Amino acid sequence: MDQKIKETKKQKVVRYIYKNQRLFQLINKVKLWPSRSGTLHGVKSLESRGKTMVVTTHCGESFVAWDSKNSRSARWLRNRWCKNPCKKCKIPEWKLMKYSQTVFTDARK
Repeated sequence: MDQKIKETKKQKVVRYIYKNQRLFQLINKVKLWPSRSGTLHGVKSLESRGKTMVVTTHCGESFVAWDSKNSRSARWLRNRWCKNPCKKCKIPEWKLMKYSQTVFTDARK
């Protein structure tokens, strides 16, 4: 009984992330990458190289992306347009739950 109460309390945690921040900072917090095919990939490592960054996913892909606030991947993450996780990356359920409960806001505290 006590464990069910603890689980429901954990599920109601809301996380706030600023909406207008660079893609590098956003991916560094969320650790997810939205591909153009509409799948979410788990980010294994992220390396900043000035205006670009090198993203390595858990399924072994490595690519270079621009660090921009208005990029496709930043918009897709903020608006949650990708919902299907990659089967090769094996993203845990808790990470998908945490991402779905995150609120992207522009209000400053």
